[in-house]
Formats: sequence, structure tokens, C-alpha cells
Amino acid sequence: MVALALLAACTDTALYDHYQAVEKPWSKDQVYYFTFDIADNTPPYDLTLEIRSNNLYPYQNLWLLCTEEPPVGPMTHDTIECMLANDYGEWRGSGISLYHLGIPLRIRRHFPHKGQYTIGIRQGMRDEQLNGIEAIGLRIEASH
Repeated sequence: MVALALLAACTDTALYDHYQAVEKPWSKDQVYYFTFDIADNTPPYDLTLEIRSNNLYPYQNLWLLCTEEPPVGPMTHDTIECMLANDYGEWRGSGISLYHLGIPLRIRRHFPHKGQYTIGIRQGMRDEQLNGIEAIGLRIEASH
């Protein structure tokens, strides 16, 4: 019975959880796309941007240019600043030499339509080529 309870507690409730390895260095024109289906658009969802970086990343923050293409309607654009290190240069998130940080992208997001959505992410830093970012991911789960 205890094993069943532990298994239930460890069950992943994510609707979508996908990573893409970033080509090194990350070129300004390289966009990473995440496509997912919303079958039930009544509950709100939390979208989390997942970033895996290493010690070669030269900055405290990371600017990302994001697009969202819904099944119906116009594409939207957003600029997100991700703080990867604190003011003392200590990396945020978990890990040693490879760091994982989840950054809320949208909290309690209501999708207006059922269907396929695509989110595109590209780096918006001043550098044409960006080192130190290993992977970008997107996690979507029902809000609690």
C-alpha cells in the first residue's frame, strides 16, 4: 500500500514537458519550437520555461524572444528576461557545473481555443553567438 502511495505521489502531471539541445554556440537566428495540443481549454495552465546552462555562460541574465502561434488568431510576441545568476554571480537553480532553472512563462494561462499551439524561443542577447546554454525546455501543467 505504501509503494502505491509513493508511486501516486511521484506521478508526473505535466501535459507537456520537452527539452531541445541548443546548438553551440546559440546563433541569434536559431529558433527552437515547441508544439503542443490543448484538448481541454477550460482549466488554467502554468507554462514554465526550463533552461540548462553551464559555467561558460558569460552573463547574469538571458533575454529571450518568444512567439506563440495559436490554432486560431494572430501570433503574439513577448520578450522575457531570465535571471540565471544572483547579484554575487552565484548561479540560480539546481546543479553543479550544469544548472537547471525553471522560470515561469505564464501562470494560470487560459488558452482561448482547443487545438495545436506552437511556442518559438530564440536568444535576444547582443551577442550573435551565445555560449553556455545547453538546452531549452517547456513544461505545461494544470494550475493548482
